[in-house]
Amino acid sequence: MTASTPVALDPFGADIPAESARLRALGPVVPVELPGGIPAWAPTRYDTLKTLIMDSRVSKDPRKHWSLFPEIGEHPSWGWILGWVGVINMLSTYGPDHTRLRKLVAPSFTARRTESMRTRVEEITAELLSAMEASGASGEPVDLKAGFAYPLPMRVICELFGVPDHLVGDTGRLIAAIMDTSDPSPEHAEFVLEQIGSVLGRLIAYKTERPGDDMTTELIKVRDEEGDRLSDEELLHTLLLVIGAGYETTVNLIGNGVVALLSHPDQLAAVRSGETGWDEVIEEVLRVHPSIATLPLRFAVTDITVDGVTIPAGDAIVTTYAAAGLDPAHYGEDSTEFNAARGTDDHLAFGIGVHRCIGAPLARMEAMTALPALFERFPDLELAAKPEELRQVPSFIALGWQEIPVRLGG
Repeated sequence: MTASTPVALDPFGADIPAESARLRALGPVVPVELPGGIPAWAPTRYDTLKTLIMDSRVSKDPRKHWSLFPEIGEHPSWGWILGWVGVINMLSTYGPDHTRLRKLVAPSFTARRTESMRTRVEEITAELLSAMEASGASGEPVDLKAGFAYPLPMRVICELFGVPDHLVGDTGRLIAAIMDTSDPSPEHAEFVLEQIGSVLGRLIAYKTERPGDDMTTELIKVRDEEGDRLSDEELLHTLLLVIGAGYETTVNLIGNGVVALLSHPDQLAAVRSGETGWDEVIEEVLRVHPSIATLPLRFAVTDITVDGVTIPAGDAIVTTYAAAGLDPAHYGEDSTEFNAARGTDDHLAFGIGVHRCIGAPLARMEAMTALPALFERFPDLELAAKPEELRQVPSFIALGWQEIPVRLGG
């Protein structure tokens, strides 16, 4: 790492907007340290991040292009990063390998398949709202995340991939452990890696014995019938990615949307009157409160100079979606303010280019179903805590709330 002294990112992600602003003041690309002291570069501006994402000289394959990858074992506090770059799936491959893996998963998330799931999403939404209404009948606060924002996308993705009921809880705990960046200890890293093999290994074994009309079964068939296209390791790690990303991002999208609207009653009123559309709400939530704030890691294949800063070949780069969405040079001086009437839809929250999130249409469809249904069922819905009292999940990667206490009203 060259240039100035690296800035340590907050592993708890307690105030990502403020941290983004501090980094932006230091320049367009800033040397940072991830939890455990892992060095990387952080783009702080929208145009800078977009340029790097679209640059073919930026890789996502640590085995080929990260100079420090062979040294991970020498740093006990770096082990946590293996849950992100030590796996082999679409998130950690480059070029033909990425293309091959993406084509295998793409059938799960076509527009037609997403649309075919709409009725089921509506059914699950109605069931969860009824259950939440019953639990909140006494007027006591209920946790909207636990009762609605979490179980909706979890049930949808588990049905899509055929995850049996007895593995749902373990799957959720595995993804939460990967997202938790507050503990860089070797013990936490070992737990995550063990659980990846254990939980998803059990899913593969279950679906091998009980194949069904689901994407896990389809991927197992590819491995068994066309083994040169998908290895055992790639199967395991691809399931980790698509199941984890398939619900974690939507949990936060729904939760962040609820908190944003309840914190801005004038904007909620505009939505209720039809002055502002739900699609506008969702895009603004994704811009200001992206479900993934900072994603590790990408790597410079050669020396790359962007906005006057040279990132040396072999160095790591974090993908700073939150910083890009809050960039005043791109979105104006009020960029940190939630304004659903802004009408901006060019955010990078789902990525751009060949690594654009393949599940974005499903996430949008779930949010477009869940949020209107929630506010229609509970017109007097209100937060049961001040917005500043809500606790961010302990992660510099994920951007969402640990709990969302609400009163249903009525």
